[in-house]
Amino acid sequence: MIRKTLKKTSKHHKLKDFIKKYKIPPEYLSTSRRMVSKAIFIGLLIAFIPMPMQMLAVIAVIPFSKFNVPIALAMCWLSNPFTMPAMYYMEYLTGSYILGMDTTPVVMTMDWFSENIGNIFIPLYTGAVFYSVVVSSLAYYLVNRFWISSVHRDKKLHRHHRNK
Repeated sequence: MIRKTLKKTSKHHKLKDFIKKYKIPPEYLSTSRRMVSKAIFIGLLIAFIPMPMQMLAVIAVIPFSKFNVPIALAMCWLSNPFTMPAMYYMEYLTGSYILGMDTTPVVMTMDWFSENIGNIFIPLYTGAVFYSVVVSSLAYYLVNRFWISSVHRDKKLHRHHRNK
């Protein structure tokens, strides 16, 4: 279903006019399986890393890889002001567990963070790397599998309707 929606959108004349007007390379808006899968991978990889301006990090990857840029930017929005505290706390706990460190009781205030940044920095980024790699790789694999199965299902339905 998503594949069909993306296909319809990518063929819309307004999108084509926009691409021509601003001279955007079409591969950065491509809705092929590879481009969408890579975009989800890159967007989620960056979304789990605690840093400011994650969308600029996605833009910085453009010269090194071709992917659907709007989808990658949207994936970055997974970490937003509402989800960040829970994500970063989960990453901190996971990083502490991986490193075998004791956790410091967390208080969600700027004073607490400024006083304890030295204690939580390494476990936080260890957990962030773990979740970045695992979640983005899993999402990449799942998108590919679902996309391929969708294509096979559509081909089977098409053959079935054609044989009637």
